[in-house]
Amino acid sequence: MNPMKRFFVLALSALALVQAVSAQPADPKVQRKETEFVNDYITPTRIVCSSGSIKGQENLLNPYVGQVSTSEPKVTVFRSTADKKSSILLDFGKEIQGGIQIVQAIAGNQKAVRFRLCLGESVSEALSSVDEKGTTATNEHSVRDFEISVPWLGAVEYGNSGFRFARLDLLDCDIDVPILAVRAIARYRDIPYLGSFKCNDDRLNQIWQTGAYTVHLNMQDYLWDGIKRDRLVWIGDMHPEVMAVNTVFGNHKVVQKSLDYVRDGTPVSSWMNGICSYSLWWIIIHHHLYEWYGDKAYLKEQQAYLTDLLHNVMKNMDGTKEAYSAGRFIDWPSNDKPAVIHAGLQALSVRALEAGADMAGWLGDKALQKECKMVAKRLRKYVPDNMGNSQAAALLSIQGMLDAKKASKIIIDNGADQCTSFMGYYLLEALAKSGDYQAAMDLISEYWGRMLDLGATTFWEDFNYVNAKNAGRIDEIVPEGKFDIHADGGAYCYVGLRHSFCHGWASGPTTWLSRHVLGIEPVEAGFAKVRIEPHLGNLTWAEGTFPTPKGVIKVSHKKGADGKVVSTVEVPEGIEVVK
Repeated sequence: MNPMKRFFVLALSALALVQAVSAQPADPKVQRKETEFVNDYITPTRIVCSSGSIKGQENLLNPYVGQVSTSEPKVTVFRSTADKKSSILLDFGKEIQGGIQIVQAIAGNQKAVRFRLCLGESVSEALSSVDEKGTTATNEHSVRDFEISVPWLGAVEYGNSGFRFARLDLLDCDIDVPILAVRAIARYRDIPYLGSFKCNDDRLNQIWQTGAYTVHLNMQDYLWDGIKRDRLVWIGDMHPEVMAVNTVFGNHKVVQKSLDYVRDGTPVSSWMNGICSYSLWWIIIHHHLYEWYGDKAYLKEQQAYLTDLLHNVMKNMDGTKEAYSAGRFIDWPSNDKPAVIHAGLQALSVRALEAGADMAGWLGDKALQKECKMVAKRLRKYVPDNMGNSQAAALLSIQGMLDAKKASKIIIDNGADQCTSFMGYYLLEALAKSGDYQAAMDLISEYWGRMLDLGATTFWEDFNYVNAKNAGRIDEIVPEGKFDIHADGGAYCYVGLRHSFCHGWASGPTTWLSRHVLGIEPVEAGFAKVRIEPHLGNLTWAEGTFPTPKGVIKVSHKKGADGKVVSTVEVPEGIEVVK
């Protein structure tokens, strides 16, 4: 047969085979991962410490080509004895979600060898084992402390957790074990950062980027709370996460998937995640999504559930006051303050019902719109005491139920000591409402920046600023006399080493800086109209990008010698800039 003719025959046969396989019905038992996910292999950046007999440990810092051979001149040889185990602690330079790859080179003994692997978001956690007496280290949500088997002349991959550090202990004794490589495997969505922020303050730039990276790592199969724990979809916690996703990545499917997941798993007569405020946050998130993207079809999908949920919310009002009987929660640090919780729930109820009224109007349900407005108006007649608490004052102020300047004074007076990773975003929003933009940037630098000072590469579930004043860094063995911010800190669900050091709800500054410093705000649904009103405070310039359904907005703001800001703005076709 002619070679060219043979080529075409083979090509057509291959095409027919592909078409035949594609035509087969999908096996409902087989579920494939979304193609957006990738795995990156990361070489350690440094050795934190080691003990026992380990020769050539610096070789673990060399890049690995991905293939073991029968001749490897640069290996790390571990040897343990009955009296002393060989152990090494590696730093991969940044927090990741994923696991570990270990490669053993050729050796005289062809048996698989046993190691203990301990992953950690801090050095303290990686040095802690779950079976130690009195430890707060756990294997909850994701296993981070376990025994593994590494084959002779082969590579294995283990683990699925959130970590930056990995401790490897050789358990088998009296044999030489040549390890060629230990690499972290970072699993994440390979998606572009459409939003960006840059200004003349490098600390703010790093905070914006860290918040973006924090929420990016939590965009796993669903929008998680944390990559170590909680690997769950908590709707209330999602609100600042969703705002950050909108700011950095634009309209992403993981948001709708997560919202629908909790909706479908929660009877409308119950509260989402068992918390009344979380059902309120679900309503508020949908309002934001429509403002951002104007997706009427998706909003229509929510109509039946949303209508019943709004009626359930209104049933839990006692005249002018909220009266939820169960699941009363605003934030963990205020969990033992009933008056603060009451003030927060009152404000969130007003916000949710007014959001519900808007959505009912967009959906053409005039009766529901009128009912929500009426109940929200009645609730506005009663303003609970804020108790001098920053969280309560912020939520009331955002809803216009407390004078913005009074709320701002409370927040500024309490400072970083009363800021939290979750509610800190709303403190910043309240400061913006009062026009105290520089005070908000100062709080961002002081509170979130202090996490960076302690070695953070992602933002934490909670951060007690008081404890930080004498704390050691998380990327070092904590010196004697210093506070261990991971092992000794925390309370409630995040006690000690259970504390998550990559929590999406802590990404608030990323959203706030783009929204208020760059000054980008949608005025009509789907960004048909946008207002661009920058607030530079003490900054001399700021620039960045912002994703919209119609494309990316680009802005650049520079302050002149007279203090006036000159802006350059590029908007996609179909967006009108209004004053």
